Amino acid sequence: MDGELTVYYQLASALVIGLLIGTERGWKKRGSTKGKRVAGVRTYGLIGLTGGVTGLLGEPGDGVFMGLSFVALSIVLASAYVTNLIRDDGDAGITSLVAGLLTFVLGALAARGEVAAAAAGAVVTTLLLDYKPVMHEWLHKLEGRELSAGIKLLLISVVLLPVLPNRGFGPWQVLNPFAIWWMVVLIAAISFAGYFALKVAGAQRGTVYTSIFGGLASSTALTLHFSRLARDNARLAPVLGTGILLACFTMVPRILVLTAVLNRELLPQMIVPALAMALTLLLPALWQLRARTQSAGAEDSPLRHPLELGTALGFGALLAIIMVLAKALQLQFGDAGIHALAAISGITDVDAITLSVARMSKADLAPHSAVVAILIAAAANNLAKAVLAVAIAGRGLVIRVGLPLAGSALAALVVVW
Repeated sequence: MDGELTVYYQLASALVIGLLIGTERGWKKRGSTKGKRVAGVRTYGLIGLTGGVTGLLGEPGDGVFMGLSFVALSIVLASAYVTNLIRDDGDAGITSLVAGLLTFVLGALAARGEVAAAAAGAVVTTLLLDYKPVMHEWLHKLEGRELSAGIKLLLISVVLLPVLPNRGFGPWQVLNPFAIWWMVVLIAAISFAGYFALKVAGAQRGTVYTSIFGGLASSTALTLHFSRLARDNARLAPVLGTGILLACFTMVPRILVLTAVLNRELLPQMIVPALAMALTLLLPALWQLRARTQSAGAEDSPLRHPLELGTALGFGALLAIIMVLAKALQLQFGDAGIHALAAISGITDVDAITLSVARMSKADLAPHSAVVAILIAAAANNLAKAVLAVAIAGRGLVIRVGLPLAGSALAALVVVW
């Protein structure tokens, strides 16, 4: 009896899968004249059920019967499609045809006992079919450089990363090509996500969107961009200063994410000083934002490129250099050498030293020393951005940006010590 119930359950699942996909197809084609559609909700339901019956009739290890059934269905659907196309000179798209063939396969998969996988495939298929207008809109908005950037990201992650050797080379065996490139991919992916988050939200929506998503990709780039805008238009300095603080605030969760990915054991010691740094930036930003609701008018995104392969290679080289220097300075001067390196490298880049010491803390660097080094780098970076903003925009950003950034650096260092 249990066996019979299982068969009924599998066939019912195959039928429901067909009806689900057929409902979406039928709704999209609801305006078509009756009899002029290749397949409707009933036909898709029958195709799913046919796949289920075929899956039950065929031997588990024999794909010949299944293959012949699939070919037969393909011929029937293709014939109906060609006839309909010739008769009505209609849409030449083959989406419904492919959906019908996939419905058959999913029905057969359900009959073979993989009901959960088949159901998941049916839901994803229905979503893809239903989201056609959204996906086409995305394609229209996608720029050539953005498509190229996505392909480059796949190149450095899917193609290059798996073939790199996962062992140490060079001085003290600290240069692991796989580990270094994996960290390059991580940073590139975060910046890529930040760029597209800003593109989707829209820089025209104001300083908050631009600052948060732009800061996720590069708080230094946004600080430079907003400082120049404040220099050219002093009236916008208050809201642009708020944007700089919000962008610098996003650096804190970014550091925490990077640290958690490489060595989550550091997080308990990092949470409190990182929170102190974040609040020192966020509270003044919220206060200024509450006091002024004026738009910055900075419609142009501060991020010009979603991903540059040259930049990724440069970051990988910088990371390798810092890893070697960190090991050398640790052997020569102990933890003080690493802290000095963090202060120097943090002026231009926080990610490289963060990734380097977080990795070292898993082997021969004390967790507390690693946390101190990361926070020193973050503090140095905030101080550098404070100097950058004040030097470019002048006195208008001294109180609004310079003091909060300096205060955030001091707060984090005091708490961690």
